[in-house]
Amino acid sequence: MRVELISIGDELLIGQTVNTNASWIGSQFSKQGISVDNSVTIKDTENAIISALDVAIYRSDVIILTGGLGPTKDDITKKVLAGYFSTELVINEEVLTRVRGFFEARGKEMLDINIQQAALPKSAIILHNEVGTASGMWFQQDEKVILSLPGVPYEMKHLLSTQGFDMLMKKFRVQKLYNRTVQFQGIGESYLADKISDIEDSLAKKNIKLAYLPSTGMLRLRFSGKFSDEVENDISKSIDELYKRLSKHLFGGEKKSLSEVVGDLLIKENAKVGTVESCTGGAIAKELVQVPGSSRYFEGSIICYSNELKRNIVEVKKIALEKYGAVSEEVVLQMAKNGQKKLNVNYCIATSGVAGPTGGSEDKPVGLVWIGIAGPNSVRAYRFQFGNNRGRNIQSSVLTALNLLRCHILKL
Repeated sequence: MRVELISIGDELLIGQTVNTNASWIGSQFSKQGISVDNSVTIKDTENAIISALDVAIYRSDVIILTGGLGPTKDDITKKVLAGYFSTELVINEEVLTRVRGFFEARGKEMLDINIQQAALPKSAIILHNEVGTASGMWFQQDEKVILSLPGVPYEMKHLLSTQGFDMLMKKFRVQKLYNRTVQFQGIGESYLADKISDIEDSLAKKNIKLAYLPSTGMLRLRFSGKFSDEVENDISKSIDELYKRLSKHLFGGEKKSLSEVVGDLLIKENAKVGTVESCTGGAIAKELVQVPGSSRYFEGSIICYSNELKRNIVEVKKIALEKYGAVSEEVVLQMAKNGQKKLNVNYCIATSGVAGPTGGSEDKPVGLVWIGIAGPNSVRAYRFQFGNNRGRNIQSSVLTALNLLRCHILKL
């Protein structure tokens, strides 16, 4: 099955709206063991839609369109599709009843423009939308399927999850893929590739591919092969070997974030954690509390950006600040140790650095970050040199700090 995505909307092209739909659809097809071959974003015009369809139908078996199904005049997808497939728009009474009920349930007046939401191509199979007013439409041309869905993300997800995938699976006999993804922190893709080259070569002989997927402070490694018990077993054994070789960097599979993994470890230990943050400005605390139930292990944070607060609140010694500077091993060690006591926690993370893009010096350049970890039996500091982008430096510091905490808890 060759799949193509066509995202319709000027707002996507000018960057006003991020195209999360394409990302989500691609990930969901991947979970079904199907890869998306092409993804294009086009203007909301008749010529653009027709041109994209002509190309997609030539080279793909399944075409998923998103966008342009709203009630306003600039939403033209439905009209264009009716013309493209030589059919007419007719009022679908079942959809009309549902749309009317949608407005009545919210105590809103239904306008004539809303009635047009029930005007649908006569030849299309309709996917009924229980969470909005725009219906999905399924067209077939020879053995090709064209599925048009709303651009509103939660409506698109609902229609594809509850109806679209089931219909596609019944229509096409697919050789499913088996995918697994593991996540790393603190190791680059070239270094990882070098350390696992023997594993990669062995898997390649079995037609199992590896994909290196880097992002700021993180690296995902995806295993893919045609589904079989043998492939599943080979991938599982390879991942087990990765855990043995790279336990300081490999923190888990795709389903859990690093903050969730750390949270699970803290719960298992019945331990509490807090942060004392300078250059990260509370970003580590924010990442920790993104996890539901984090109140079981997260006590709080002290954000001490200035030297005055480092002295007065965290009680960093004045002589250390004057002699070594705020961005130093000596200061971050005191921040972590004193924060551990003040917050009354088992573990405390401390950060001090030059986030940039200005403020660096020859001996303390932009991107220099010290991270301290205080635990039940020790306190240690680690020096890192990141880049010159402020946002990426903060994100890298957050993920690095969380992974250091994970390693401390596991005594790696």
